[in-house]
Amino acid sequence: MAASIPLLLLLAASLAASASAATFTITNKCGFTVWPAATPVGGGTQLNSGATWTINVPAGTSSGRVWGRTGCSFSGNRGSCQTGDCGGALACTLSGQPPLTLAEFTIGGSQDFYDISVIDGFNIGMAFSCSTGVGLVCRDSGCPDAYHNPNDMKTHACGGNSNYQVTFCP
Repeated sequence: MAASIPLLLLLAASLAASASAATFTITNKCGFTVWPAATPVGGGTQLNSGATWTINVPAGTSSGRVWGRTGCSFSGNRGSCQTGDCGGALACTLSGQPPLTLAEFTIGGSQDFYDISVIDGFNIGMAFSCSTGVGLVCRDSGCPDAYHNPNDMKTHACGGNSNYQVTFCP
């Protein structure tokens, strides 16, 4: 019985490691605080200028989003933001209110998909890239790398289990 305990721990560790298919590193290069949010995983946090936040996204996550909230004021886990607010929550469980610049993704098996969208407006410059794909940069509402309407063809593919970088104010 004692020999089976290490085996069970090894199995649990291996399942936990395979559950995190993608790592997102979110960096604030703005001269002001940004409150990044992520759904359906990640929630939200305060990100001072120059700071970085890392979240792990499991395989099979579809319709994921990362965005920056600005002009926020929180007391504990409740507050509000001038842009990108998600019902007054610090840790978002629903998408933010427009205007917001979105980094959108689907984490699959052997291939992931990602894009930047300004369909819901533009609130902050953003760069979005993966370790094996094209880097996207959106510094204003007219950015050519972003979806401007649902019929745009701006989705990019990336190898599965990639690392992603989201940078505010690139």
